[in-house]
Amino acid sequence: MALMALRLEEQGFDCERFGYPTLSETVASNARALFEYARDLDADQLDFVGHSLGGIVILRMFDEYRGLPPGRVVLLGSPVRGSNLASHLASVRMIRPFIGQARTALERGFSHAPVGRETGVIAGTRPVGLGRVLGNLEDPSDGTILVKETHLDDAADALELPVTHTGLVLSREVSDLVGRFLETGRFSVTAASD
Repeated sequence: MALMALRLEEQGFDCERFGYPTLSETVASNARALFEYARDLDADQLDFVGHSLGGIVILRMFDEYRGLPPGRVVLLGSPVRGSNLASHLASVRMIRPFIGQARTALERGFSHAPVGRETGVIAGTRPVGLGRVLGNLEDPSDGTILVKETHLDDAADALELPVTHTGLVLSREVSDLVGRFLETGRFSVTAASD
């Protein structure tokens, strides 16, 4: 997320990056740690951008905790409907430890956006990645997560771009669209009405 943060800072945003252990800690404990971290920030508005499992941690945080300043949320390739690849890999004994404590959240996912927060979703459609080899993913996918696994029914806006799962955090276009959503609550530019 370092490059994404740098590009958002170029657009005028103040960015903080939150790291969390995926193998040794549960999504619930990472969500609690994120809340504690965010609660200590001095801000009138707090927007959240999460890639992949990071989006699940954000959604879990908003399900469990209240009291943060208003803001928006952007999910990048987050398997909010669960991950077929994670379920498949969890069934392979030798690979299971690499999924870690996130297994349950990756298998079940989330069904709703955070209450009171406009949430945008970007899914990748370039199916290049280890998931194509290990998981036999159907199209469309970003090579790790199926596009249909990113669908959040009550998202304020959603779009698909021809990028890989990793490309979601490396693409300048994605960074620009994230910035636009954080400013306006939409990915697209709408013409002003007369």
